[in-house]
This record gives sequence, structure tokens and C-alpha cells, in this order.
Amino acid sequence: MRAHEIRQLGDQEIKDNLASAYRELLNIRFRLATKQMANTSEIRVVKKNIARLSTIMNERQLGES
Repeated sequence: MRAHEIRQLGDQEIKDNLASAYRELLNIRFRLATKQMANTSEIRVVKKNIARLSTIMNERQLGES
């Protein structure tokens, strides 16, 4: 998901996507530990998505105060 797409979402949707991304990262780590993962670049993609979501949430919180 790109930043401009995330900015169009509501606060609750961003929180839901963030929770989902953290669960996905956990699942990826388990797959990596059990050698069931073929594409290791997924970790980087999910981490960047988490960073984007967190950054936009922080921007909104700073904008409100």
C-alpha cells in the first residue's frame, strides 16, 4: 500500500491494517524459522508497510494536537 492510499483511509482502518501487518510479520517470522519460506523479501515489504502506517498515524496525531 502506498502512502497516498493510506492517507485516504480512516483512523480505524489504518489501525486495523497495522494490526494485520504485525500478525503477518509474525507469521512470516515463523515460516522463516521453520524453513518454509521461499521469498525472504516479504519481510522487508511488510516492515516498510508497518512503517508507513505508523508514520501516517503519528502525522495525524500530531496534526490534531
